[in-house]
Amino acid sequence: MRKIISIALAVFLLIGAVIIAKYLIDNKKRPKPRVNKIVKTVFTETVENKTVPLVITTNGNLVAKHKIELYAEVQGVLVHSSKEFKAGTSYLKGQPILKINSDEFYANLQAQKSNLFNTITAVLPDIRLDFPDEHEKWQRYLQNFDIHKSINPLPIINTDKERYFISGRNILTGYYDVKNLEARLAKYQIIAPFNGVLTEALVNPGTLIRSGQKLGEFINPSIFEIGVSVKSEFKHLLQIGKKVTLSEINSTKTWTGKVIRINAKVDSPTQTITAFIEVKGNNLKEGQYLKANLQAKEVENAFVVQRKLLIDNTKLYVVKDGVLDLKTVQVIFENNNTVVIKGLKNGTTMLSKPVSGSYPGMPVKILEDNIEN
Repeated sequence: MRKIISIALAVFLLIGAVIIAKYLIDNKKRPKPRVNKIVKTVFTETVENKTVPLVITTNGNLVAKHKIELYAEVQGVLVHSSKEFKAGTSYLKGQPILKINSDEFYANLQAQKSNLFNTITAVLPDIRLDFPDEHEKWQRYLQNFDIHKSINPLPIINTDKERYFISGRNILTGYYDVKNLEARLAKYQIIAPFNGVLTEALVNPGTLIRSGQKLGEFINPSIFEIGVSVKSEFKHLLQIGKKVTLSEINSTKTWTGKVIRINAKVDSPTQTITAFIEVKGNNLKEGQYLKANLQAKEVENAFVVQRKLLIDNTKLYVVKDGVLDLKTVQVIFENNNTVVIKGLKNGTTMLSKPVSGSYPGMPVKILEDNIEN
C-alpha cells in the first residue's frame, strides 16, 4: 500500500512540473508590450527678420531741476509771514518764503545812514571852498538822501585831490559800511527765486534761528531731471538732445523727455555711465520712480525674442520636421526681458515658450492656433 502511494505522488509531481514548464514557455514567446512615445505640444512663432530699433531700458528717480536748500545766514527769531512756512506751501517768484526778526539790526543800519548823512553835511562847506565845481553834486546828493530807502551811489569823484579829501573825511568808509549792512539786512528774509513749492520745512515761527542752520527745501515742481545708468559699452549710442520715453513701472502713463547731459566718468564698480534726462509734464513728483526707454540705433535683418528662450546665451530651439533642433544665433543687444538676435532665416519656426525637459531631436507637435494661455 505504501509503495502504491509513493508511485502516485511521483506521477502527480511529474505532471505538475510539465504543466508549469509549458506555462513558462508559452509566456516567454509572448511579445513585449509596446510603449507609446509622448509627443509634447509646443507654442511656436515664425521668424520674420526686419529693421529693429535698439531701445535701452533703464530706470531712476525724478529730481527737481531747480531746487534750493534754505539756510540761515543770520541769527534771529523766525516770524510769521503772509504764508505758513509748511511743506506743500507754494510761492510765486519774488514772494518772501520766510522772515527773521530784524528790528535791532534795522535800527543799527539807520544809525549808520544817519552818521553818513551828518558826515557829508559837515564837510559840505569845505567842499564849497576847496572844490566849488563839485559842490552842487554833493549838495544834490544830500537833498536826495532818504534814510528809509536803500542808499544811493556816491557822486562820481573827478580828481585825485577830491578823492583824497573825501576819503580823509571817512565818507567812503561810512558809505561802504552802510552798503554792507544793507546787504546783510536782505538776508533776514528769503525770497522765492522762481515759482515753486516748499517740500521741506524744518522750523516753526517763534524758533530761534542760528547762522548756518538748515531751514527747508524749495523746488520748481514743473521741470525735473532723472539720472539713469547705462552700460559703458552703449555710451556711443547716447546723444544729447535725443528723445526719451518715460513711464511708471505699473502704469500706462508716459512722458517724453530728452537727454541734456552725459557724465564723462564711468562708474568703476558697475561699469556704467549716467545720462541725465529732462522731463516736463503733469502728475510728476520729485522722487517718483520711472522707467526710461532710450532710442539708440537701428539694426537691420534682426529679430526680437524673449531672453528666457536662449540656451547658454547663444542658442535657440527651432522646430524642424516635427523635432527640436538647436540653432546658434548672434546676440546683438540685450534688454531686461528681450534680446535682439541675428542668424535665423526668414520662415524658421522657433519656440515661443520654453519646454521643460527639451533636447535636440525631441519630437513635438505644434499647437495649431499657437495661442498661449
